[in-house]
Amino acid sequence: MGRKAVAVLVFPEIVKAGLLIGGQTGTGVLLRSGKTAGRYRLAAASYGLQAGVQKYGYALFFMKEEGLRYLERSDGWEVGVGPSVVIVDQGFARSASTTTLMEDVYAFVFDQSGLMAGMGLNGSKITRMDGG
Repeated sequence: MGRKAVAVLVFPEIVKAGLLIGGQTGTGVLLRSGKTAGRYRLAAASYGLQAGVQKYGYALFFMKEEGLRYLERSDGWEVGVGPSVVIVDQGFARSASTTTLMEDVYAFVFDQSGLMAGMGLNGSKITRMDGG
């Protein structure tokens, strides 16, 4: 998938914590043609029945230029608004091929640790840090 992606945005560590009111934050790097093309921050807040602390990483694979352009020109991209994002699990990853990869962005969650009820990327806001 990485060879077909126009760019990959990697957040190696995101920390999510909450007790009724929660938040998550992390920093990442956009890679394009194997080179750093920007630094980004992820932030989100939530409320509701939640408790715990969790760390995880995720990578967003931008499969189309349109999705990447949306990230680059938005003043903070809210995941769940704009390009369609598919969260990939192990079953999907095993069956994915270049003919089945039709969406704008695919997200892989990795290195999960800790305990937190409920996890999702929707509502996370991704903002460029280096002014590019």
